[in-house]
Amino acid sequence: MSYVPPHLRSSSSSSSATKTLEINGNNHYTNSFVSQSSNNNLYSSSTSSRRSSENLLLPPDSVVPQWKPSDRVLALKTDQIEEVRLRLNVDVSISADSSPAPAPIESFMDMCLDSRIMRDISYHEYTTPTSIQAQAMPVALSGRDLLGCAETGSGKTAAFTIPMIQHCLAQSPVRRGDGPLALVLAPTRELAQQIEKEVKAFSRSLESFRTAIVVGGTNIAEQRTELRSGVNIVVGTPGRFIDHLQQGNTSLSRISYVVLDEADRMLDMGFEPQITEVMRNLPNKHQTLLFSATMPLEIEALAQEYLTDPVQVKVGKVSSPTANVSQILEKVLENEKIDRLLSLLVEEATQVERSGHSLPLTIVFVERKTRCDEVAEALVAQGLHAVALHGGRTQSEREAALRDFRHGPTRILVATDVASRGLDVTGVAHVVNLDLPKTMEDYIHRIGRTGRAGSTGRASSFYTDRDMFLVAQIRKAISDVQSGNTVAFATGKVARRKEREAVAAQKEARTALSKQPSIGSMSVNVEDRYKYMIAPAIVRKEGSADDAWDD
Repeated sequence: MSYVPPHLRSSSSSSSATKTLEINGNNHYTNSFVSQSSNNNLYSSSTSSRRSSENLLLPPDSVVPQWKPSDRVLALKTDQIEEVRLRLNVDVSISADSSPAPAPIESFMDMCLDSRIMRDISYHEYTTPTSIQAQAMPVALSGRDLLGCAETGSGKTAAFTIPMIQHCLAQSPVRRGDGPLALVLAPTRELAQQIEKEVKAFSRSLESFRTAIVVGGTNIAEQRTELRSGVNIVVGTPGRFIDHLQQGNTSLSRISYVVLDEADRMLDMGFEPQITEVMRNLPNKHQTLLFSATMPLEIEALAQEYLTDPVQVKVGKVSSPTANVSQILEKVLENEKIDRLLSLLVEEATQVERSGHSLPLTIVFVERKTRCDEVAEALVAQGLHAVALHGGRTQSEREAALRDFRHGPTRILVATDVASRGLDVTGVAHVVNLDLPKTMEDYIHRIGRTGRAGSTGRASSFYTDRDMFLVAQIRKAISDVQSGNTVAFATGKVARRKEREAVAAQKEARTALSKQPSIGSMSVNVEDRYKYMIAPAIVRKEGSADDAWDD
């Protein structure tokens, strides 16, 4: 019998599954994903009977690695630790009754990692930890739960990947049909692929260390075979991972290290039931790391429910536009957006060609899949190398598009929000929002594709009257960043509610305007309704606010 969701389980079968795992003393693996077959198999009874004998055993206890940093780091005094955090622009907070958080470590050598991991760090020419790595890695290595917040492009993937591999090396070896030891859940295929790539990069020197990626759009049979052969780490999207649990292809019984990456995006995409189902059925003894670029109320609630005595690490101004990305807002009519985009990029390509260079890597964000293809075709017709990336394309098409963009000849990627998170491409110099997103969170993630790892970038955004609520937020955020003030705006469900209210107010105003008789040249400026939010910013306008009421 395969996995059954909790709301469909009978009380009798649930209790029998629990008893199966509580036979032996301290092994309280009350994991409701276990099979309820007569032989107490930990996995699905529909799987091969050849594995039934080895699965009669309870999973071995997880091990909390006895890690400590170098003596030099251990000798740091409180004022020295605070000085390092100040220099790194890191804020660390814990509950009043918690033990102090581990000190930040500015050298990989001082982290006392496994020599094989260190070999791979050197191989990939990583020299100095980024700010989030310097503080989050010691927390993760110490076995503490972590709530990490950092800008996109800050290096947070390695911040949880390297400690995860170190953690897995301390556990009992995985057997065929066993594992995983660690699980990473991410909202999109692209982000999951990026994480898997990072895991493999830092485990290349480890023999028999296996990683599986389970995402939609790819062959589930191949994933099934890989999972059943026994893996150390699974990286996947929530929906596909639940599919494999339901089919009995994998188990939660040995997971002792869990990462929820881009948790805010997963909640926004409706993955909360799957996340809840996984988290509530993990072994009691596990470590959880939750990473989020924004901190809506839903994330705080998630952390309170599933993190135990966590260390909260924030780097820089979380949920704010990066200071090293110059941002331009340009007002255009809806039906003139594509023409304006072509003019902008053709002019830019002409200028760089005169200087003997090629067009810098550019990402154009659009709202809909069909528009994505339309814009890419229009750019190609103008002689520009462009390709479309959206959820309607097959996995192989998406991988090919990213490969051509990363390594040439494609210089322009036209994408929906599938590329706003997890797309780590070195050298993106320009982001264009042909259509602005609905929320400030998504805007920040989009422009975060450029200006990464300390480099500078540029973001150009076209807007119409319908975008004025978001435009007012962007202007205020830019002004706050420039003046050094804290950037604050609604996120999560609050942001979506405010967006709906703004759209309703706009429609009401539009209806009222249509009923008014035309009197001379009198017009209503939509932007006036949001003046209370607007601060001076870098803005270029074309046309007037009453040019159109286009949707």
